Amino acid sequence: MGEVIKFIAAIVNELHDIVITIMYGLGFNVTDKQLHFWVIGLLGMGGFIVVQLLFRVLAKWSITAISFIYSITVLLVIVFAIEIQQKITGRGNMEFADAVIGIQGFIVLFLVYLVIRLLLVWSKKLTNSFTNKHNHSK
Repeated sequence: MGEVIKFIAAIVNELHDIVITIMYGLGFNVTDKQLHFWVIGLLGMGGFIVVQLLFRVLAKWSITAISFIYSITVLLVIVFAIEIQQKITGRGNMEFADAVIGIQGFIVLFLVYLVIRLLLVWSKKLTNSFTNKHNHSK
């Protein structure tokens, strides 16, 4: 897990240097804070637009899909925060496998939820179908 974080940090540092070089090349003399303001602001707005479009489409189909995406996103943040906390405090081992198995636990339990929900929906439809046929035959 530590290696994964170091790899991600190396990529971010490289991108940081590239953006700084581009900004200076274009004649913009920006501080690190100004750079963060614009880069994170633009990334956030780009992400918001994509998420807004995606969620509008999903809302027409299923609120459950939106709830799943939101839940797994929050879980990813929590899982990685826990692993980083373990590395910082030395309480437990910081391992990528721990993060993966935690997310797998959510996905398995979510699939169980979906199966139960589908069974309930199908049984309700079957019951309604039987009731409607029975009432129309009288």
